[in-house]
Amino acid sequence: MGSYYDTLETRSPAEREAAQFAALPRQIANAKKGTAAFARTLKDVDPRDVTSREALARIPVLRKSELIQQQKSDPPFGGLAAIPAAEAGRIFASPGPIYEPEGTGDDYWRLARALFAAGVRAGELIHNTFAYHFTPAGAMLESGARALGCPVVPAGVGQTELQVEAIAHLKPAAYVGTPSFLNIIMDRAKEMKADVSSLSKGLVSGEALPPSLRGQLKDRGVDVLQCYASADLGLIAYESEAKEGLIIDEGVIVEILRPGTGDPVPEGEVGEVVVTTFTPEYPLIRFATGDLSAVLSEISPCGRTNMRIKGWMGRADQTTKVKGMFVHPSQIAAVVDRHGEVSRARLVVESVDNQDVMTLHCEASVGDSKLVEAIASTIREVCKLRGEVKLVEPGSLPNDGKVIDDARTYE
Repeated sequence: MGSYYDTLETRSPAEREAAQFAALPRQIANAKKGTAAFARTLKDVDPRDVTSREALARIPVLRKSELIQQQKSDPPFGGLAAIPAAEAGRIFASPGPIYEPEGTGDDYWRLARALFAAGVRAGELIHNTFAYHFTPAGAMLESGARALGCPVVPAGVGQTELQVEAIAHLKPAAYVGTPSFLNIIMDRAKEMKADVSSLSKGLVSGEALPPSLRGQLKDRGVDVLQCYASADLGLIAYESEAKEGLIIDEGVIVEILRPGTGDPVPEGEVGEVVVTTFTPEYPLIRFATGDLSAVLSEISPCGRTNMRIKGWMGRADQTTKVKGMFVHPSQIAAVVDRHGEVSRARLVVESVDNQDVMTLHCEASVGDSKLVEAIASTIREVCKLRGEVKLVEPGSLPNDGKVIDDARTYE
């Protein structure tokens, strides 16, 4: 296959734009005909007219934040899937909960392209540490690996010593997972005096990759690249060996919009990432991810010609991602509702030694260690993540309406 996964990556921008907007009317017609939700929202849209970015920009935006209520009102998929649940390959659940159908085609989420760009080649063993339980990340990367012709160790999350033992024994060439967990594995391998030097490359996602952590992993012999994907959309963008921004996947159209609107921002201005897919089973049109990014000018030095974005630059709303899992303001409200002693709360997310740490600051007039333990238990139950708890005086939290404060820096 040479330096590129396929010839789509190096076609001219004009050729790509023409091909995608020639195909888009079929996808919009499919969405109108096959889904109840788009039949309503696109009732006044003639698919044959949507042949340019300007025409696409006139279609209403569908927000990820709306999916929870929409799926409750119209189960199981909010009227957005063009196939019934019985025809899905698998059905996954993301925090919220939000349920996502998987189609039955090969490499449904298109992750093979990102793996190839990260240097993975057919026949190389991949150690996959993304979760396989309920959430789709493990299956997403595995489907891409299988399409690329790579066997996979479905390691999943946790059990660090077993992870180290498996790597030392099986000698995988590539790691897939969050960058912080790879760092934990390398620390544990050093403690165990285990040889994990077979790992020389990796594709990471689910959290930020600051230069300091990338450099630390490189010093340990693992050159990692990033990809940006979601359970709803599959691969959105990926990093190449140039390591200059993320290149948009060939299977989506990406717009950067002014948050809270449907209006595109000028090139270089930070805005919300909005994605349109060509997936027939789950045809999401102008799907607002809630993530912030900005377009980089010109094409990548690696020769791939698609649009580039700077990568993840925060959230347009207060939802944030911790250790690869989204945490929503509604989940913090659910935690508070279970503890009458707490009047208000604010979740602070920080990065300590390149690991995400979240602490729930709770205003409580009374409380002790038992209340702290009870709240921490509720956090684990509601958010599926561990969190610290700090009790503070009533009225001491800032009165700015913020429920989640992402205090991480990415330098």
